[in-house]
Amino acid sequence: MNRNYIKPPNLSNEKSLKTLVENRTVYNLNHCELNLFETYKASELVPLKFNDLVVTSMLRGKKVMHLFDDPSFEYLPGETVVIPSNVEMKIDFPEATKNNPTQCLALAIDQHKITQTLDFLNERYPKEGNKQFWHLDYQNYYFYNNVELATTINKLVKECMSTSVTKDVLADLTLQELLIRIIQTQTTKSIDDGLYTNPNSPITQVLEYIRLNLRENISLKNLSDICCMSTTSFYRFFKRELGMSPIEFVISEKMRCAKKLLKNPSIQINEVCHLSGFEDSNYFIRLFKKHEGITPKQYQLLYVN
Repeated sequence: MNRNYIKPPNLSNEKSLKTLVENRTVYNLNHCELNLFETYKASELVPLKFNDLVVTSMLRGKKVMHLFDDPSFEYLPGETVVIPSNVEMKIDFPEATKNNPTQCLALAIDQHKITQTLDFLNERYPKEGNKQFWHLDYQNYYFYNNVELATTINKLVKECMSTSVTKDVLADLTLQELLIRIIQTQTTKSIDDGLYTNPNSPITQVLEYIRLNLRENISLKNLSDICCMSTTSFYRFFKRELGMSPIEFVISEKMRCAKKLLKNPSIQINEVCHLSGFEDSNYFIRLFKKHEGITPKQYQLLYVN
């Protein structure tokens, strides 16, 4: 999955900096608090903790995150980390300088708003399958931004920084959208990582069918029949679960297969095209470049060199 970047706001004026390590600017709304952190000095193991669940996204520079008992990881623009309330993170800023500052946003969300949103979704838009509920997966806390998630975060940042009298109302609506996008992104990442194995969800059967028949002509009707749904109901169900259409997901699976094959330096592009389920090599090359930003051959050469 590609990273999608959030538009970074302007850096603070040097005269207004309170500290060179995690200088903080805060925007308060009724149900959330937007924090913009800027770091102008290399440092290690800087502690940070919030009383509410916090959605953080990198805007500039690089951090190294130490979170839970998991191995530390590099945190870069185009990525998001979701952290439960009262969990301490420790952060390294290995490259931060006055000329190359690190900038990160941290959106703290009121727990009542989260509970209210999840209750609303479970009541009005219940998930298919036994014992399936809308929920945040705190084990799946680190992921790349997709287009929808990055767009929603950008929209929420804009509302938080607005001076409009309606900003709290608009921010509340966008908070609901953000929580939905996070849940959809977490589900997609668990599928990408091969960790989605819920036998009670119709999605499981659909995923198995797509992966076993990637070189076949997979139609919306094929997939909806597996779930014993009409094509219209299945489309809505799938889009709600993953934030993308069934055909968009099929294409993303074909792209994943192609990228795996391209790591073999001796395989031909036409062969990759066929094995990953594309009939036309020119279409495959155009689509690959649209998704990855480079051609299949350029991608292959990255692994040769």
